[in-house]
Amino acid sequence: MIMNRLSKILLLVLLIISFAFSVSAQETLWNELNARVSNLLQEAQFSEAIKTAKEALKVAEKTFGSEHPNVTVSLNRLAELYFSQGKYAEAEPLYKRALAIDEKKLGEEHPVVATDLNNLAFLYFSQGKYAEAEPLYKRALAIDEKVLGKNHLGVATDLNNLAGLYKDQGKYEEAEPLFKRALTIQEKALGKDHPDVALSLNNLAGLYKDQGKYEEARPLFIRALLILERALGRDHPDVALSLNNLAEMYFSQSKYAEAEPLYKRALEIDEKAFGKDHPVIAADLSNLAGLYKDKGKYAKAEPLFKRALTIQEKALGKDHPDVALLLNNLGGLYYSQGKYEEAEFFCKRSLTINEKALGKEHPSVATDLNNLVTIYKDQGKYAEAVPLCKQALAIDEKTLGKEHPNVAMDLNNLAGLYRDQGKYTEAEPLYKQSLSILEKALGTDHPDVATVLENMSELYRKMERKEEAKKYEERAKKIRVH
Repeated sequence: MIMNRLSKILLLVLLIISFAFSVSAQETLWNELNARVSNLLQEAQFSEAIKTAKEALKVAEKTFGSEHPNVTVSLNRLAELYFSQGKYAEAEPLYKRALAIDEKKLGEEHPVVATDLNNLAFLYFSQGKYAEAEPLYKRALAIDEKVLGKNHLGVATDLNNLAGLYKDQGKYEEAEPLFKRALTIQEKALGKDHPDVALSLNNLAGLYKDQGKYEEARPLFIRALLILERALGRDHPDVALSLNNLAEMYFSQSKYAEAEPLYKRALEIDEKAFGKDHPVIAADLSNLAGLYKDKGKYAKAEPLFKRALTIQEKALGKDHPDVALLLNNLGGLYYSQGKYEEAEFFCKRSLTINEKALGKEHPSVATDLNNLVTIYKDQGKYAEAVPLCKQALAIDEKTLGKEHPNVAMDLNNLAGLYRDQGKYTEAEPLYKQSLSILEKALGTDHPDVATVLENMSELYRKMERKEEAKKYEERAKKIRVH
C-alpha cells in the first residue's frame, strides 16, 4: 500500500518535470520565432515575417495562456507588422486585444497600458483619424505623468506623440510647447548630446520648417545631425534620416545645391546599411528624384522614381499607401512634362489604392484628388476638375478642421478653377478665405501665403482692378525676396 502511494507520487513528479521541460522547449521556440521575425524585417521580407509572427502568437497562447504578458508582446508585434503593410483593419483588433489584456492584468494606470494606448493612437493617427487618436495620446500622457513623474523619459515620448498629432493638424501653437517640454526633459535626463535629444530637435525643427520658419529650423536640424554623427558614427541610418530632414528644409527653400549632396549622402549610408532593395532606399531615391524633377532634370528623376516604385511594390505589395505615394510622384513627373495621359494614369491608380487602404475620407485621398484636379485644370477640363476639388475640400475640412493650411490650399485651388473660367465673383471670396487661414496658421511671410497673394493679384488683374492687383503682387514679392 505504501509502495503504491510512492509510485503515484513519483509518477506525479515525473509528469510535472515533463511539463516543465515542455514549457521550456515551447518558450525557446517562441524566442526563436521572435528572433526570426526580426531577421526577416531586416531583410524586408514582410510577408514571411507576418507568417512567423502569427506562429509565434499561437505558440505564446498555447504555452503561456491567452492573457500572459508574452501574448501581448506577440499581439503587438503582429499588429506592428500589419500596420507597416498598411493593413490597418488587421492591426486594430490586435492592438485592442493587447490593451484589454494589459488593463485587466496590470490595471488601467500602468505604464505598459500607456504604451498600448500610444500604439493604438498611432494607428488611428496614420489613418487620419485624429479625433480617435487624441484622447488615447492624452490618456497615455496622464498615466505616465502620474505613475512615472512629469520629468520621466516616457513622458517625453508621450509629449512628442501628442505634439506630432497637433503638428499634422496644423495646430502649431499647441504642438510647440509640447515639443519643447519633451526636449527639456530629455536634455536634463540624458544630457544634451544624446541621440534621443537629436530626435526631439528634429521634431521641433520640423515644426518650424512647416511654418516656413527656416531660420529657427536650420540650427536645430544641424545640431541634431552633429549629435547623431558624434554618438552613432557618420554612417548610421539615423544620421541618414537627419540628413534627409535637413535636405528637405533646403529643398523647401529651393536651395537645391545645398539639398542634393545631403540627399545623396543619405542614400549612400542607407544602401550600405540596408542593401539596395530595402523600403528605406525607396524613400531616399524618391527624395533625390523629387529634387531633380523640380530642377527640370526629368531624365535623371524618372529612373530613380521607377526604381523606388519597384522596391516598394516588391517589399510591400502593389496596394500599399507607400506605393501610392510613389505613383503620385511619378504622376507629378509626367505632369511637369505635359504628359497628361501618363500623369492621370498614375494619379488615378494612387487614388484607388488610398481609398481602399485608408478609406475615402483620408487626407491622402484629398491629396490624390487635388493632383487630378491640377491635371484636368491644365487641360481646361473644368467639368471634371471642380467636383474633385470640392470633394478634396470636404475631406480636409472634416478630417483636419476648417482652419488647417491644407484646407486653405484646397480653397485656393477651387478659386483658381473659377478664376480661369471667368467666374471672378465666385473666386474672390475663396481666395480671401484661403489667405486668412494661411496668415493665421503660418504667419504673413510664409511661401504659401505668397502663392495665394500672387493668385489674387492675377484675379484682380483680370477684373481690371489694377491697384489691388499691384498691392498683392508687391506683398508676394517681399515674401519671396525674404
